[in-house]
Amino acid sequence: MEHRDSIASKYGMWFFLVTELIFFGGLFMLYSIFREAHPQEFHAAARDEHLALGTLNTAVLLTSSLTIALSIAAVRKGNRRLSYFLQGATVLQGLAFLVIKYFEWSDKILRGIYPDSTVLMQKSYGEIVFFSLYYAMTGLHGLHVLIGIFVISFMMYYTAKGIIGEQNAAMLENTGLYWHFVDIVWIYLFPLFYLVT
Repeated sequence: MEHRDSIASKYGMWFFLVTELIFFGGLFMLYSIFREAHPQEFHAAARDEHLALGTLNTAVLLTSSLTIALSIAAVRKGNRRLSYFLQGATVLQGLAFLVIKYFEWSDKILRGIYPDSTVLMQKSYGEIVFFSLYYAMTGLHGLHVLIGIFVISFMMYYTAKGIIGEQNAAMLENTGLYWHFVDIVWIYLFPLFYLVT
């Protein structure tokens, strides 16, 4: 019965991730349409992006994917203590991602580059669209990262209490699937906003 519940929960998580994929896919399609219409403006706007911070955030999220995967492997082998610490490392990396994104957003806002600002409204239509999409898409992604941090924190609690263990790791596995999805979305966002050519 428990095995059947585990399979059902995985199917449920995959269904949820497909709906998320459709949601983000629509945003990526919208980006593609506007980029095709305004390639030069998108290129000009991308010069305002902090490539170093974007690259650092990419490295942070890729490493966090590794630590959540290792935490699942550890709990499957019965090492709850190691799994707990690896989950904690994932949470810390998620927080680091958000802190870096905060500084990046703050820099733009201080320079007057934010939706409906007078500075942004003086730019070309393509640049206005670029930054509107930037804030919308990276903001929604950041919200997903924040949700993931909360969920992994609960997984840490369940792991410490023995609710998650060698025989019942489905909740942690599903959380890992969600976290990998969040990382994959960023892998697509990074080149769209930071490596526009």
